Amino acid sequence: YIHTVQQVNLNDSSSNVDLESENDATMNEFLSRFVWIMRKKLSEAYPDCDKKTIDGMLAVIVEKVVSEMEKGGLEQMTGSAASTPSEDFSEDLWRTVWEVSNVVLQDMEKEKKKEKMKIFLQSEEVKEMYRFAGEVGIRGDMLRELRFKWARQKMEESEFYESLEQLHKEEAQTESPGKEHLRKEIAGGEEGVGDDDNVGEGKQKIVSLPKRHGKIKYKIYGLDLSDSKWAEVAGKVHKSGEVMWPQEPKPISGRCKLVTDKILSLQEANDPAPLLGEWIGLLQPSRVDWIAFLDRLKEQNSHIYFKIAELVLGEESFHANVRDYSKLIDALAKENRLEDAERILTKMNENGILPDVITLTIVVHMYCKSGNLDRAKEAFESLRAHGFQPDMKVGDVNGADRISTTMQFAGFQPSQESCALMVEACERAGNLDQARHNFDQMMKLGHKPDDRCTASMIAAYEKKNLLDKALNLLLELEKDGIEPGVATYTVLVDWFCKLELFDEVEQILNKIAEQGEAPPLKIHISLCDMYIKSGAEKKALQALGVLESKIEQLESADFERIIDSLKAGGFVEDARRIHGMMEARGFVLSEPLKVALTASRGVGSSHRSNKYSPEQR
Repeated sequence: YIHTVQQVNLNDSSSNVDLESENDATMNEFLSRFVWIMRKKLSEAYPDCDKKTIDGMLAVIVEKVVSEMEKGGLEQMTGSAASTPSEDFSEDLWRTVWEVSNVVLQDMEKEKKKEKMKIFLQSEEVKEMYRFAGEVGIRGDMLRELRFKWARQKMEESEFYESLEQLHKEEAQTESPGKEHLRKEIAGGEEGVGDDDNVGEGKQKIVSLPKRHGKIKYKIYGLDLSDSKWAEVAGKVHKSGEVMWPQEPKPISGRCKLVTDKILSLQEANDPAPLLGEWIGLLQPSRVDWIAFLDRLKEQNSHIYFKIAELVLGEESFHANVRDYSKLIDALAKENRLEDAERILTKMNENGILPDVITLTIVVHMYCKSGNLDRAKEAFESLRAHGFQPDMKVGDVNGADRISTTMQFAGFQPSQESCALMVEACERAGNLDQARHNFDQMMKLGHKPDDRCTASMIAAYEKKNLLDKALNLLLELEKDGIEPGVATYTVLVDWFCKLELFDEVEQILNKIAEQGEAPPLKIHISLCDMYIKSGAEKKALQALGVLESKIEQLESADFERIIDSLKAGGFVEDARRIHGMMEARGFVLSEPLKVALTASRGVGSSHRSNKYSPEQR
């Protein structure tokens, strides 16, 4: 990395060995990054050249860069590229080489700062401020922003004191004549390295890569063509290129263009099969050609689109997959063409393509829209058979209240169950006042709230963070002889974990144990979150092990919370593993969390999690 040239004890051989090893790693990283970017620029400049030719160009360019490193001329990377043109390369190529070098050095410096920032994020002082902020009620994005702000301040403070210490060392060296003489001798051997800067005076910092001793050792897959690994990597890069730069559809001209225009002008009553067969014979289309043709047809003649799309599904050159069938079924369902959609679904099964969760979801919506509840229920049960759980629970307060009022006018008095369901519906909708009204109404009618109803009422208070009112309600119920059950305790554990009231959580767990009940799954989710926040790594991994053993019972929101907690606590590898289990269950991670998880890298605590075996977890 770019850094200040420092004094090295010439007699300390072990220090030289360590420095040499570190410099080799830096050079390897620089050259690897350089080759990666330079390969793209060469491929763009010479699109007709194959990989072997590009590799040859890269080898020549890197050889020149390495020779500049060995001569100590790498400081030109931070200067003007045009000021020292090369005799071997053209002016444009030379400028591109040094522009890429500048980009690589900047990226390496940014990466170094990111790694340093991660260290300060896990410092005890920042953690202490983070916990205090959580205790006073700061939550969500604001709390995360504050944590990054405090870590950045600590890093800047550390860099400031490091610079002061460096200044003290430089002043001490200038006061000692012997050290000054030695420093001048060393600096004198490095003349010409600092762009006309006076290195011997020691008053200015020289910005360059470390001075090399001997030939640079580096190993880059992509240049060492004899390495077997390169053959595998090159093949993968070639395949990736096909995905990133897909094939273009064939140009349509001559008679094929005339047939295409005839197809586009067909009426809905016409049979498109003859013209379509002629079009296939003239163009010999691939899947790319089919997709371009269908997109154009959908825009210009939507009436005939469905007929031709159905015919195309049977064409071998189209290579139809499950997503092609589901898109056509969805389009037909939106046009209320139920019979056509059912025909496509039948053809899909006949061709041996089983409907996936997306197709079945489309079918459920289609039958619900058409009022065919029996078929909708059948499709829904197929979803359940695939192991996919509903991703949403609906609390329609107005509809529930309307039904309850209708029942009372019909002479049916509200029962304990109906009142409890109204409380639960209001809690899910976030309507605290209406939930408490229904709860009090139930008490006035002489119905005692069961544990589930009490839990719903406490959960309603939790959403508004009204802990004092929730505790007052529990005291009132206790006076009436109503003791909280496991469901109520589960809500309290989750609430206290979020407030980081760890001692109170332990007390509630003891009460659950006294009732002879096993802690439900929701409690293990809360405990996993709590132990990660408190830094109790072993207990966190034990709780995570319990959750992994009951992975089939987790819902989408449960996965989200577990992954978010693991990522925030530094257990990135564990978070990625749970994400894989979540996808296997058919759930999709929210986009912000997915982006944050992809950007995260396993450092710090993520490495600590690897020292426990699955059995220990």
